[in-house]
Amino acid sequence: MSIPAVEDSWRRIDAWLLRHAPVSHALLRPPASPSDIRAAERALGVRFHSDLVASLSCHDGVELQQGALVLAHYGPLSCVADIVKSTSSLRGISADVPDGDTLDEDDEDYDELATYWHHDWLLITLGVGWQSSDGLFLSCFPGHNWGRLGRYFDEDTPSFTGWASLRHALADLADALESGRPFNGLTPLAYEGALLWEAETTTVPDPVSPLALAAESREPEPEPPTPSEPLSVPVGRSSGAYLVMVRHRTPPPPPPTQPDVVFAEHLTPAELLRRLGAIPDTVRPRTRARARKAADSTWAAYRPMVRAGSAGGWAYATQEGGAAQFTRLEVLRRVSADTRAVALTRRGPEVQVTVAEDGVPGSEGVRHVLSPREGGGDLWPGSTAAYARFLAELEGEFGITYRPDDDTDAELTSALLLPVLEDVDRDADQYVGTVRNFDLAALIERTPPARLRTAMAAQLGRLAAETRFDVYDEVSDALARTTCGETVDLTPDSLLDVRIRTLTAEAWAARQRVSGQRPWRDDNDPVTQSDFSAWLLRVEAARALREFVHAGAPAAAATILSRRMSAHWRTELAADLEG
Repeated sequence: MSIPAVEDSWRRIDAWLLRHAPVSHALLRPPASPSDIRAAERALGVRFHSDLVASLSCHDGVELQQGALVLAHYGPLSCVADIVKSTSSLRGISADVPDGDTLDEDDEDYDELATYWHHDWLLITLGVGWQSSDGLFLSCFPGHNWGRLGRYFDEDTPSFTGWASLRHALADLADALESGRPFNGLTPLAYEGALLWEAETTTVPDPVSPLALAAESREPEPEPPTPSEPLSVPVGRSSGAYLVMVRHRTPPPPPPTQPDVVFAEHLTPAELLRRLGAIPDTVRPRTRARARKAADSTWAAYRPMVRAGSAGGWAYATQEGGAAQFTRLEVLRRVSADTRAVALTRRGPEVQVTVAEDGVPGSEGVRHVLSPREGGGDLWPGSTAAYARFLAELEGEFGITYRPDDDTDAELTSALLLPVLEDVDRDADQYVGTVRNFDLAALIERTPPARLRTAMAAQLGRLAAETRFDVYDEVSDALARTTCGETVDLTPDSLLDVRIRTLTAEAWAARQRVSGQRPWRDDNDPVTQSDFSAWLLRVEAARALREFVHAGAPAAAATILSRRMSAHWRTELAADLEG
């Protein structure tokens, strides 16, 4: 297949821009003069490839203004002056970077990529930041890479792109504009007279469920303790027999038991577990060892594990595994509703006490210690001591008497948690500005509230369909209600609340599985990065719905539009606003 000449591709690009994106067309610079191109060659000591000369003879780059033509992720085409300036700058940086063990350029195995910046490379675009810190380079080094395009980024190793030449890249650009197909992963669009690039994304329709996989496994049973074996040491020989001395190893002292613990006054352990989000099917008595073993298994699916008991007039819960819960303000609000709650938490060098009353965690009720790191068995002895001191102070201040070691072997009621959701920022609309190069603040300012709400409800429905968040009955019902302007039940423990919390747990478990940080993770794990991305997209759609319900359309607009998967969301939004 023959590749069109550079001039032919530019004629097609010009025609499309003139018809669909006149703003971008007007920002194309006029042709560079032959004398300017020859002067640049002399200044750099490099003969420009014929493709580059032909392109500069059509347009000497672009005016660096909003709406200018950019090559997707690679940024705007540079003018002759910027090519000289950027290339000279990168040469200067390269001179200060020590070379590794590279071959001589005359060697047949020479690799021109084995350098920070090759002398015969020209930076011909200004990258996503419109600076010479990244962009496309064109190789003018004589050899088999002559005229080839490469990708330069100042924090990564340079590499060649799939384009054999600038001629190939411009032909692909012309094809993408005329057909609307992606170019370098982005779809070209014309909006308000300018060329825009949007990502057209898709998702796995039925992602693998980590929670379903966990349901197929069983909670591990605790193993009996292994008795310590004596160490036999032969110390001598008498009459042909060994004389043996038996010595027992003394194990090192265990670390202090200092779990995260939350206390709630006048609550029962069962009520405290409910407020924390206990999953009913997982409630059962467990010792600390059993709870921690269960929390580390596939059965737990990375969900938090807690045990609950009573200490005087207070119920308490200790966290035995999973992501920390008792430092979360939304958890403390729920636990302390109509009562008082006190949380004592430790994470390595940090230990703090937080007091909440009637659903309000007060900043004045926080006591915090940050321990410096030290050597020895206890790296942060300051926080170890602070934990014990805070626990003693709680006894005097609140009448809470609790010793972590006292319930280690007790079979306390315990459960996995379906964590409560993060609070919605009800003032988020005041921070709305630009979303995906779209002036959302201006749209909110000029659009009547009722029309904006209707349009954003339609956009929310499209987002839910794209992410398949709408496949659940509770969600489809809520979306129908938002469309009609009716009230949506998103109170704690409602069907919709539980559904969203479950999706959040799915995404968290999928993330942990694909990260491969647990010993039972292997390359044959059915949960993939695509599954994690699919769950995360549903969680983001759920976040948009919660913002819409709790804070209103202006607050939810930024999340909705930033998460839309269709590249044509602007056109759809315009239609929604008209409707």
